[in-house]
Amino acid sequence: MAKKQKKVGIDQIHMHNAVKTLVANIKFASVDDPVRSVLVTSSVPNEGKTTVAIALAEAFASSGSSVLLVECDMRRRSVANNLGIHARNGLYSVLCGQTALSDAVVATSTRGMYFLDAEPQIPNPDALLSSKRFRKMTDSVLESFDYVIFDTPPLSAFVDAAVLSTLVDGTLLVVGQNVVRRDELAASRAQLEKAGANLLGAVMNLCQSEKSEYYTEYYSRGGDDSGAPAPVAAPAPSIPRPAPRPAPRAASTPAPRQSTPAQGFKPIPQPSGKISPDTTAQFIASVKAGQSK
Repeated sequence: MAKKQKKVGIDQIHMHNAVKTLVANIKFASVDDPVRSVLVTSSVPNEGKTTVAIALAEAFASSGSSVLLVECDMRRRSVANNLGIHARNGLYSVLCGQTALSDAVVATSTRGMYFLDAEPQIPNPDALLSSKRFRKMTDSVLESFDYVIFDTPPLSAFVDAAVLSTLVDGTLLVVGQNVVRRDELAASRAQLEKAGANLLGAVMNLCQSEKSEYYTEYYSRGGDDSGAPAPVAAPAPSIPRPAPRPAPRAASTPAPRQSTPAQGFKPIPQPSGKISPDTTAQFIASVKAGQSK
C-alpha cells in the first residue's frame, strides 16, 4: 500500500512538471499576439480533456495569473464535480441577461482561479456558442481575467468545439494514449483546420511517464543522490599523443617579479586578510585545522 501511494505521488510530480511545461509553451506560442483564451477538446470521449483543462487553469493561477475556467461541455458537464463546486447560476442565465457575469462566476480552492458553470439541458448548445452574445461575453471576460480556458465536448460527437475554436486564441487537442484511433485523430485535426482554428498542438494524456528511475528515486528520497547510478564513461576518441618532452634542466628558483600593469589597465586589487579556499577540499581541510587548534 505504501508503494502504491509512493507511485501516485511520483505520477503527480510528473504531471505537475508536464503541465508547467505546457503553460510555458502556450505563453511563448506567440510573442507578438499572446495567447490568452484557450480551448481544450479531444477527438473521442474519455481522453481526459477535462483533467487537462483543470490542471492547465490551476497552473496558470499558481504562476500568479487570474484564470477563468468555463464549462462549455453542456451535454456532459463534469468540471463542477471535479472541482467540488456547484454554482447557483451558470452560462445560460448570463447570456440571457438574467444574471450578471460577476454573480455567476465563483472562486475555487486555488487562488486566482475562478469557474463559470453551465446549466444542465441547455437547448442547442452549438447555436449558443456561435451567438453574438457569447462572442461579446468572451471579449468581456478577457478584460477581467488574464487567461480564459474553455472545456468543450469531443469533436467526433458534436460540432461545439469547432464552432468555439473560431472565437479563442488557440486550441489544444488532448490525445489519450490507447484511446483514440489514428483516423479519428486525423479527422479531428482536419475538422479544426477546416474551421480555421489556431491549433496550438496536441497534449498526450493517459500515458506512462518516460522519466528515468534515477529521477523517480531523487524525488522519492527527498533529493538524496547516494543511490544514483554511476555514469558510464564514453570511449575516448583516438587522438595521436605528442612525443614526450625532454626533462627540464634543474634551475634555481628565481626571485618573484613585480608585475607592472599594462598601459590603459589598472592593476587588480589584492584581497586583504585571509584568502578563501579555492576548492571544497581546501575548505574542509581549513575547517578541520581550525577545530584541531
